[in-house]
Amino acid sequence: MAATEIECFETTAEQVPDVLRRLGVAKDRMVTIIIEPDDWLTKARCASRRLIVEAGLSDDEIDQVIEQARSEVATQPE
Repeated sequence: MAATEIECFETTAEQVPDVLRRLGVAKDRMVTIIIEPDDWLTKARCASRRLIVEAGLSDDEIDQVIEQARSEVATQPE
C-alpha cells in the first residue's frame, strides 16, 4: 500500500487485523476505524424523507436530481 493512497474497505471487526496485514499496514501505523450503527442507511433515509416532503419534492423530482448528479459526475474530466 503506497503512502499516498487512501484505502477504504468494509469488513467485520474480527477480520480487521487480517485485512491490515494483507494490505501491509505496519503494526505501529495509526489507522482510523469507523463503526457505523446498525441499519444507519435506512435511518438516514427516513430522516431525510421528512425533509424532502417538507420541501414539496416528488419522487420523480428527486429521481431527476439524482440522475442529473450522476450525469455530471460521469462527464467530469479525470
